[in-house]
Amino acid sequence: MSDTSYSVVHDESAQRFVVTEDGAAAELNYRLAGDVLTITHIGVPHALDRRGIGSALAQAGLEYARQQGLTVVPLCWFARSYIDRTPEYQSLVRQ
Repeated sequence: MSDTSYSVVHDESAQRFVVTEDGAAAELNYRLAGDVLTITHIGVPHALDRRGIGSALAQAGLEYARQQGLTVVPLCWFARSYIDRTPEYQSLVRQ
């Protein structure tokens, strides 16, 4: 994973977080219902693989959930894996 910091943009109206790099866009898509944020997909184009962008998106989404007092349901395998590897976000997950 890269130590590079990415500019993550939160597009609330589209319920997604986006990183645009080298002309390509990676995104975390979510659904918000009440106090539950469901992460449905984190997608990173092959051209942006292995740069830590997926992790940056996961962190941004989880920090947003924490700041808003939301519970998280990680339907996306990458989000689930990121949470499993990052203890400080595990308490956000809906049991």
